[in-house]
Amino acid sequence: MNRTTWTVMCCLLSGMIVTPAFADAAPELWLHPKCRPLPTDTLGPFVSLGDGRVFAVDAANALVSPDEGKTWETWPLFRDGQDFSVSNERALLRTRHGAIILAFMNMRERDWRWNSDRHDADPGTRLPNYVMRSLDDGKTWTAPEKLHDDWTGCVRNMIQTRDGRVVFTSMRLLNNPGRHAALTYASTDDGATWNPSNLIDLGGNGHHDGAIEATAVELRDGRLWKLIRTNLGVFWQAYSDDGVYWRTMSPTTIDASSAPGQLQRLDSGRLLLVWNRRFPEGRNDYPLTGGDCEWSETPVSNHRGELSVAFSEDDGATWTPPVVIARQPGKSLAYPYVYERRPGEVWITTMQGGVRVAIQETDFLSGS
Repeated sequence: MNRTTWTVMCCLLSGMIVTPAFADAAPELWLHPKCRPLPTDTLGPFVSLGDGRVFAVDAANALVSPDEGKTWETWPLFRDGQDFSVSNERALLRTRHGAIILAFMNMRERDWRWNSDRHDADPGTRLPNYVMRSLDDGKTWTAPEKLHDDWTGCVRNMIQTRDGRVVFTSMRLLNNPGRHAALTYASTDDGATWNPSNLIDLGGNGHHDGAIEATAVELRDGRLWKLIRTNLGVFWQAYSDDGVYWRTMSPTTIDASSAPGQLQRLDSGRLLLVWNRRFPEGRNDYPLTGGDCEWSETPVSNHRGELSVAFSEDDGATWTPPVVIARQPGKSLAYPYVYERRPGEVWITTMQGGVRVAIQETDFLSGS
């Protein structure tokens, strides 16, 4: 195995993107002056408990903070003998009836067997998708339930619709050729049972190609809207009435690098999108990578050195001008989680790059 292949595999398995040309000389992380650093290094997603405390998880524990993230109390997620480690890419929700639902990949079962000669995954490749839930604000948990055994890749977010349906986004690795497809799981009983959706398959070939790492939100008309990471320069979108059948798919006009976004319906009714744009601010180019059916079938922008936000008043038909809230050229500020701590106050954390900030919605509506 040559050095390049080994680097790609290590980056894939750790969830990191490394740009060797900048690795030793990246500038310090810059934050927009209207960002407030959070008093914690804890990674989202976060939810609010019934008494207002902040709740999160790590690889093995439930975390509860009574003081806005300054300190955390921990409880184990798993019983003795359960061999689980929660992935950093996960989804968390507290339902209106008080159930906390966690969806994740079990890193203890991770087995990556990409075959670079065939540009496909060998048999045995797996990273199962599990769900578990707590009915007592995180003190005790049900046994994890496996939803599928395939390589999952990523779980991005979980929502509850107006009619009480719980939906979260997931992925499955497909073969012949190797690529990813997006799907959702839906529950009508607060996470006790789940139904998988049809697969959204956009084709492609590569261990980071296909329909990847989607984020979903409920629109005002009751439909579910999904934005899907692609290697095609823009997010693709899909629509569903119930989170089980996705029938309408098309490209959006939202430019995006090969990285996931995060959609959030805010208390104000606006949509917030946090993502990595295709090119650095003020430019219309960026060095492309891939195109050899290893990473992707077509060359793609992996620009992740800037994290941007934009807002929509009309369910994604139009957006405010994007604003860069964090910048570190040569590094990866990616895989954001979004949590509205209180109306208009939004916490943003990233799995890659260590962004931990709070923003006020009204500070960024003008796009300045």
